[in-house]
This record gives sequence, structure tokens and C-alpha cells, in this order.
Amino acid sequence: MTVAPLRVLVVDDEAPARRKLLRLLRSEPGVEVVGEADGGDAAIEAIERQAPDLVFLDVQMPATDGFAVVQGISSVAAKSKKSLPNIIFVTAHDQYALRAFEVHAFDYLLKPVAEDRFREALSRARTQHNEGNRGNAESRLRELLHQLQRERGYSDRLLIREDDRAFFVAVNQISWIESDRNYVFIHAAGKKHGIRTTMEAVQDSLDPKSFVRINRGSLVRLDAIRELQPWFHGEYKVILRDNTELRWSRRYVSQRPELLKLP
Repeated sequence: MTVAPLRVLVVDDEAPARRKLLRLLRSEPGVEVVGEADGGDAAIEAIERQAPDLVFLDVQMPATDGFAVVQGISSVAAKSKKSLPNIIFVTAHDQYALRAFEVHAFDYLLKPVAEDRFREALSRARTQHNEGNRGNAESRLRELLHQLQRERGYSDRLLIREDDRAFFVAVNQISWIESDRNYVFIHAAGKKHGIRTTMEAVQDSLDPKSFVRINRGSLVRLDAIRELQPWFHGEYKVILRDNTELRWSRRYVSQRPELLKLP
């Protein structure tokens, strides 16, 4: 029986590191390089388009790093019910990341990548592919991201890229966040900014003590709420300080009951 080639995507913002991995992969039999990406946003698009079996994913990248890529593709995969690729993380030494990779059984390569270590990791990925065994990739990725977030703390600013410029928005300036397919829109200081990511990825990066998900498409900063009005069937109308009116659905009320308890 002919075994399908292992379809591989390489993601790294550093061209020399990317070229080295591509050179090593192209010398391996049974491997098809389906593409490369030099940043996180390009990686998410390439993974959605090419559906690779394996991704060599750089962790430290500007703007959208490797973990943001994982958040993005895992959320999209959950909605589309598609399988996630296997991931081999590529990283400079990072004590939090390395411990998390080991705990959650994800393979990784340290930069500069050693050829014998590369072949060892590729061999394991090839075996999993040939056996059709990707394990519980989705749940392991979610657990990995939660552990890293706990150890590194939550974001106090979000990077916004619009056209040819980039800037930060302070988390404490955000009123609310809404989602629209593969984009979220940040409402902050009277302005609206779009980011190509998912609501789940943004929510995971923000402190739940400061933000609450009130329905499938809305995330609100608690201090931006002016008033809560009881609504039908255990729901609430949420009125923000900028006069925006939103609905807090019963399903999401039940996820944060501690917020509505009297002291």
C-alpha cells in the first residue's frame, strides 16, 4: 500500500532559520513541503488553505506569535470541525514553553536546530501520520495554551495592525469586543479596530477578572459597564458607559454566576 507523503508547512519570521528547515525537509523521502510563512497571520492563512499534516512553528515571532497562531487555528478548526495538524514548535530557550511542551507531549526543536534532533522529531511525526494517529491534539493544545497563559500572565495591551502601521491599545481602554467570522473588532476610546483572529484567542489572552463573555459574539470589560437591567428568561441588558446596549444571554450568565452574587 502506498503511503501518502507527509505534507509539511514551515513557519518562521527569520529567513535563515526557515531556509535551514526547508533544506532538511527536502532531503527527506516521503515529505512534501506545501509552503512556508514568515509570520503568524500568514501562517494561519496557509494552514487553512493548505491543510498540512505537520507544521514546524516558530514560537517567537513579532505581532502574531506561535501561540497566537495555535489559538487561531484551534478556534477555526473547532468551528469547521476540521482536524488540526501536528505541530513541532521551534524556539529559542524558554523555560515556560519547554516545560509546557513536555507536560503536554508536544515535540519541540531548540534554535539553532540540530540535524539529528530534527530527524528524531520528524520521525515521530511521520510515524503518527502513517498510523493515522494525531491523538487528542485539540484538547492538548487548549491545555498547553491555558498553562502558558497562567504562567506568563495576561496581556495588558493588544497589538493592532491596520494597513501599513501597527500600534498598541491598552486593555484598560477597551469597552467591548465583538466578533465577525475570522475577525474581532476592538471598541476602545471611541474607536473601532479590527484584528484577524478569533474571539476565543482574544478571550484567552485577557484576565477574566476584568472581562466577561456575555454572548457568543461579545466580550465586555467589567469596568465599562454602567448598568445591568434584568431581561427575559434570566438574561440581562448590558448598558455600557458609552451607551452601547448589549445582551447578556442566559447561557453566558450561567458561566460567570459569581459576578451577580450580592456581597
